[in-house]
Amino acid sequence: MLASTLFKNRLAVFGTKHHKEKVISPIIEQNLGLKVIVPNDFDTDVFGTFTREVKRIGTQLEAARLKAEKALELTGETIALASEGTFAPHPSFPFVSYNREVVILLDKLHDIEIVGQYFSTETNHSYKIITSFQEAYDFAMSVGFPEHGIIVMIDAPSQDKGDIIKGITTKEHLFEAVTFAIKKAGKAHIETDMRALYNPTRMKNIEKATHDLIQKINQVCPQCSCPGFDVIERKKGLPCAYCHLPTALTRLAIYQCKKCGFSQERLFPDGWEKADPSQCSYCNP
Repeated sequence: MLASTLFKNRLAVFGTKHHKEKVISPIIEQNLGLKVIVPNDFDTDVFGTFTREVKRIGTQLEAARLKAEKALELTGETIALASEGTFAPHPSFPFVSYNREVVILLDKLHDIEIVGQYFSTETNHSYKIITSFQEAYDFAMSVGFPEHGIIVMIDAPSQDKGDIIKGITTKEHLFEAVTFAIKKAGKAHIETDMRALYNPTRMKNIEKATHDLIQKINQVCPQCSCPGFDVIERKKGLPCAYCHLPTALTRLAIYQCKKCGFSQERLFPDGWEKADPSQCSYCNP
């Protein structure tokens, strides 16, 4: 059940409306032999929006799965792809924003679900309340404008969907949006447009999540050869190279096949048998 025979020359539908196929499709087609298409007028906003008009349905992975399943339902095909991203404070450094991207592949013919993911603090995710165009322009330039798009919202209690101006990529459009918002409310909420087609930094993270998906697909079960033989649990305790005491880094990982349930323990899954002393709470308290 190798990927080269499972997927070659089959059609995959990609549930997206934000041009993610530009980075995902070439990787999928080159490595799996699939032909990727995007359904016409596929609206992923019904599953949640970054601008919060529509609350995301379920968890990040559940939302990605729903997109893939909807694409299958609309087209009648048997393989689907979908992607979903989130931005949140870093669990260890709350003042740093981090981006998690997931890319899912569903194969209904073989009852397979495989997920690639990528975590990164490389993001321009930011916002600010402004009262002048100069403040807005300074903020925009600090987050990579005009290559990265901007969103302007009316900063008032009566805010509605019509008060959100998205996809701003020119100075003229930014001026019009900010002027309108300030005239209406005296100030405006400005933030980075985190939709993939307006955010090259996020698009790079989606590309890396896709490479992780390919890696997961190429990890086959030693027992049944099903793709997606992946880590389900990590155990800490990688010894420090200097004092040999256990650290918080992974010493052992448990892999499991979703198809047949076979599991296997693997020592030093990240390729290191010793931890750098900088990662040791005794040597570097």
